[in-house]
Amino acid sequence: MNTNDVIIRSEKKGEYREVENLVRESFWNVYRPGCSEHYVLHVLRDDPAFVKELDFVMEKDGRLIGQNMFMRTVIEVDGGKEPGRGNTKDSGAETVEVLTMGPICITPDLKRKGYGKLLLDYSLKKAAEMGFGAVLFEGNIDFYSKCGFDYARKFGIRYHDLPEGADDSFFLCRELIPGYLDNMTGVYQTPKGYYVDDADVEEFDRGFPPKQKLKLPGQIF
Repeated sequence: MNTNDVIIRSEKKGEYREVENLVRESFWNVYRPGCSEHYVLHVLRDDPAFVKELDFVMEKDGRLIGQNMFMRTVIEVDGGKEPGRGNTKDSGAETVEVLTMGPICITPDLKRKGYGKLLLDYSLKKAAEMGFGAVLFEGNIDFYSKCGFDYARKFGIRYHDLPEGADDSFFLCRELIPGYLDNMTGVYQTPKGYYVDDADVEEFDRGFPPKQKLKLPGQIF
């Protein structure tokens, strides 16, 4: 990988559909037949929790090859958090502001060549510069550990609606401010914007070139 021919910059409004198609191509038939991530991105851009300053694309030789974005969310504290940075009051419950991330993608023909890590490292650096304390999201530890992520359970954070004892190895965390999550336990809340209706996904997808949906080994939905 030659990093000299790569540019990471803010997404422009005029390229929204091109970026959505990039996300669609990257996720198609990966986790389910077809995908919903391109519609999720479309919806999240208008969500109040969307962090416009952390909405990035990656270019190589003038071609869009990757993207990443972040959303504000909270951990609902269930005990022990000392007063400090990130604490707010929400309907009487103490919360700590954090970020979640994604969709993040690299175009299929350039996956596993280091571009994803380059984009992620840049994105996390910018999030830290803005003062955000931690990022929590769903991902594969085998890849994301290379960018400093660990299991969220090690920070005392649980995934909402996950039964006690269930596999939580998908739920990852990285502190951007060392010690930001010290002295607390709590429950992470996925922003509501990530939950989309299948019928809405189908309607949105009709605006893109037809692609075959396939049921493949390893899909989780």
